[in-house]
Amino acid sequence: MKRYITLLFFGIMNILLVSSCSSDDKGSDEPVKPEVVEPVAIEKTNSTKIYVHYMPWFETNESSADKKWGYHWTMANKNPNNIGANNQREIAAYYYPMIGPYHSGDKSVIENHLLLMKYSGIDGVLIDWYGTYDVNDYRMVKENTEQLIAMLDKVGLEYAIVYEDRVTTNVVNAGKAISVTSAAKTDLAYLEKNCFSDANYIKVNGKPLLLNFGPIVLQTPAEWTNVFNTLTTKPTFLTLWGESSDAGVNASGEYAWVYKDNSFLINFYTNTKPNLSVAMGSAYPGFKDFYAEGGGGAAIGWTIDHKNGATLDETLQMAKNANVNYLQLITWNDFGEGTMIEPTVEFGYTFIEKIKTFAGVKNTESVFPEISKMYNLRVQKKGNADTQKKLDQAFNYFVSMQPAKAKQLINEIK
Repeated sequence: MKRYITLLFFGIMNILLVSSCSSDDKGSDEPVKPEVVEPVAIEKTNSTKIYVHYMPWFETNESSADKKWGYHWTMANKNPNNIGANNQREIAAYYYPMIGPYHSGDKSVIENHLLLMKYSGIDGVLIDWYGTYDVNDYRMVKENTEQLIAMLDKVGLEYAIVYEDRVTTNVVNAGKAISVTSAAKTDLAYLEKNCFSDANYIKVNGKPLLLNFGPIVLQTPAEWTNVFNTLTTKPTFLTLWGESSDAGVNASGEYAWVYKDNSFLINFYTNTKPNLSVAMGSAYPGFKDFYAEGGGGAAIGWTIDHKNGATLDETLQMAKNANVNYLQLITWNDFGEGTMIEPTVEFGYTFIEKIKTFAGVKNTESVFPEISKMYNLRVQKKGNADTQKKLDQAFNYFVSMQPAKAKQLINEIK
């Protein structure tokens, strides 16, 4: 009987304890830890894989060791420390990012960019990458890329690398490598070890996708054969349109870019795509480079009018008509060439709204303003630990496709 009473006593105490733990303790001052959730894929009707070309090369006076703004905000003659009457910093671009000029390695910036991408139906990021060597700003680009990759998995987006083989000449000239092929081998060995096996690294035909912006320096099949011979797994290798012959049999296909007018894109879809094993299309909002005005060299020599989104509409429709399996948006944030899809003061959310429509995103609820508000709160409440934890929870709601909960939490923060 005593044993029965004892068991009954402990049973009742356990029930009370469980009840206490699961109820809301209004009087507790204990901080609530953000609910950790797995990312959920966005639902959309367009099966085309939509990727966006991304520049991780921006630096501010707060992020740099020498407390100077990076070249891609200044070029040769602009000073972002100068703030105009419109409360905008002086930057080397015709267009101004909605969140202002930023550091590419800033986690709040990356969070903002990736959430906007996710809710616009973008599947992954194609990262413009300068390799592993500590030459010029290459190390900074590598470190910013690592910060970006670390958050991609948390958001539920894929990624691949766009290798700039042009950097190999500067690496050799700096005495860091004995040859351009040696430099490329080191860079690709790093990718194989640190990126290619990632679950969210983009695979095409079962192999890791690798794009090359060119080739610019390694322009013979023999050089690329030499470079790839050191890899255990040869990647699905895409060159810039019209350049695959430089890589020979090492190339798996080509990707389209932006040039002068839409006729070049039409030619790619009509005449080049049918002959490629893998073809990646392109879509862009426009083109207007700042090089001449910024003292960064001669102007490219042509422009493509943004037409307040009409150019993006046209190039997206061309991709749809061509029935491409893979599409690269050019670009998320090349402000120097004016191809940015990222929200700007001038165009607002126009471009990502159009991409959202193209992707056939089923959740049509408006979330872009709240994602921007979330970034602003990250900055304004930087030293407030409680607010930052609430924003962490909002982030978790966003990535798990619970935008209503995220929006409510954000709008409750004063």
